[in-house]
Amino acid sequence: MSEFDMDSVDTFPALDLSLMDMPSAEKLGFPDGSNIKPRILLIYGSTRERSFSRLLTHEAARLLQQMGAETVIFDPSGLPLPDDAPVDHPKVQELRDLVLWSDGQVWCSPERHGAMSAVFKAQIDWIPLTMGAVRPTQGKTLAVMQVCGGSQSFNAVNQMRVLGRWMRMLTIPNQSSVPKAYLEFDEADRMKPSPYYDRVVDVMEELVKFTLLVRGRESYLVDRYSERKESAASQLVAGVVSTGGGQGCRAG
Repeated sequence: MSEFDMDSVDTFPALDLSLMDMPSAEKLGFPDGSNIKPRILLIYGSTRERSFSRLLTHEAARLLQQMGAETVIFDPSGLPLPDDAPVDHPKVQELRDLVLWSDGQVWCSPERHGAMSAVFKAQIDWIPLTMGAVRPTQGKTLAVMQVCGGSQSFNAVNQMRVLGRWMRMLTIPNQSSVPKAYLEFDEADRMKPSPYYDRVVDVMEELVKFTLLVRGRESYLVDRYSERKESAASQLVAGVVSTGGGQGCRAG
């Protein structure tokens, strides 16, 4: 786990801070939640020493903090393959605890062989759809990004959108795909000024806004008629059994 700390000097060399519109609950008409920081979990898909998906994730975390969010980056190093360790493995528990903690998430993967990386997918496969009576990802916001070694592609972000929908998350419309990522970062591992960096700013702004809109309203937004119907039927059966109404009649 990494509670990302911004640099104290020259934190945003590629950003024009005068053009930043700081998202807030007040601007969205929710003054009651204006002092609560959105909690954003960031997940990336590589364990390389100089991982461009990690560097892009760091840029996203800096921007999110500048916009008033609280961020934690999950380090996938040491996470076992899915089903290759018990669920009480420390890295598995760390990941699941962070998922429960978060209001929203950022997923970032390199594209390998036209798909998201195995390192990234392994992290998602450790996140269950249900944990007892809790659905840890349902109703949480999600932003997706990818880095490419060559020309721009969208295979990984498209796959992540499918995963987000499957996990009942609210994936925001905007996304980021950075082509030839090895050309987009300087010697200090900071992203250079470019339209690709500007798109990352756009995505993080949108994520914070959507998170502020959704937070505290998840239960209502994902409330389903079919589940209410199933629950009512189960309660009816339970009531019949508890009163002995399920016993057959005896002939006199």
